[in-house]
Amino acid sequence: MALSDTLMFFAGTSHPALAQQIAQCLGIQLGKAHIETFPDGEIGVRILESVRGKEVFVMQSIARHPNSYLMELLILIDAMKRASARSINIVIPYYGYARQDRRGSAREPITAKLVADLLQKAGVTRVLTMDLHTEQVQGFFDIPVDNLYAKSAMIKAIENMHLGDLIVVTPDVGSIKLARSYADALKVDLAIVVKRRANAKEVKMTALIGDVKGRTVLLVDDMCSTGGTLCSAAKACKDAGAKRVFAAVTHGLFVGEDWQENAIEKMVVSNTIVLPDAMDKSKLELVSVAPLFATAIESILGSTSFSPLYN
Repeated sequence: MALSDTLMFFAGTSHPALAQQIAQCLGIQLGKAHIETFPDGEIGVRILESVRGKEVFVMQSIARHPNSYLMELLILIDAMKRASARSINIVIPYYGYARQDRRGSAREPITAKLVADLLQKAGVTRVLTMDLHTEQVQGFFDIPVDNLYAKSAMIKAIENMHLGDLIVVTPDVGSIKLARSYADALKVDLAIVVKRRANAKEVKMTALIGDVKGRTVLLVDDMCSTGGTLCSAAKACKDAGAKRVFAAVTHGLFVGEDWQENAIEKMVVSNTIVLPDAMDKSKLELVSVAPLFATAIESILGSTSFSPLYN
């Protein structure tokens, strides 16, 4: 049976290019839907073809305009449910609000859990995402959640750069597990930068554990938002005698420009999030994760193991 006989793949408006790449990898056409914004800001959705009895996948990256894209996704899910889709699987390359996964102090919300509740209430059957900021977010759902890793695609790009005398450095202790997986895959040493977050925008480095003198540093993190953490870590490595500094991040939010004016020579970043049009991309090496998502979708439909995707 052909994939097109059971699968229908739709996309919200957050990242049409990635959705098209995934559809091409699957050998299918994107589903047709009309999405519009009314003059008062409300979102209107209409599915333009039958989804009755189909295994529906809907892709939406909750970034750049997270509130709008999240609401759009919820409306798309509701439309699919009311159109009698057999299952509604959502593909979220970047899970917005994942950083708000715990109460840091009194009277704070756990917004990542709220988002999970909203998605489940809307009618989601399964969640397919990538490099969650904290893996405990999977436990906020009572439905299957598959968290893919961009590492395999990123490693290939890094190896093609032929960086000599490499050492992987994690810019904070929260990324140690991710950095260790990169270090193991590249068969190199690992160092750790210890940071202290002064506030939502300011990060201070307090220590560097490991010897980077005269070596090429690869900073590894799951995301780059303002770039404050990576910039501070790059400076700490340079001050400690690092010869060159590169970086690898899955999610490039890039809401600031500070990272472009620092010691990082080039950053390897996946295409889970649309890059700003006006952004200078000369220091970026873009890696597509479409094949990973396409393979995962095929595994879900075929009830086969995800293990090869984690190697």
